[in-house]
Amino acid sequence: MRLLLDTSVLIDALRLRHRRRELLAELVQTGHTLATTALNIAEVYAGMRPDEAHRTEALLSVLDCYDLTGTSARRAGFLKQQWAKKGRTLALADMIVAAIALERGCTLMTDNSKDFPMEELDKFDLPRG
Repeated sequence: MRLLLDTSVLIDALRLRHRRRELLAELVQTGHTLATTALNIAEVYAGMRPDEAHRTEALLSVLDCYDLTGTSARRAGFLKQQWAKKGRTLALADMIVAAIALERGCTLMTDNSKDFPMEELDKFDLPRG
């Protein structure tokens, strides 16, 4: 399975929360591919603490990184518009991540499932703690 890691999961792994680092290691050992998006990398760097630079680069350097394409940009805009018509305001950044996951056939790994309500998006069931 190809897993797309959202910012919340990356931060948890970097800050040693909820045993995310161990979970990611287990997933890699069992043959899963881990990826993220350029947007998620930007979000991680925007909130990075000074003592996290080395650990951040070490983690991000082993992930596949997907860029925003014209196709996924259109899809993200459409998703945002579609949910707005339903009365739900979703962040464009989250819609970009969702669109990239859909375009690449990835399962999204996030702690913020409420931000990704679309049924067509596969989401990884994260254990808590």
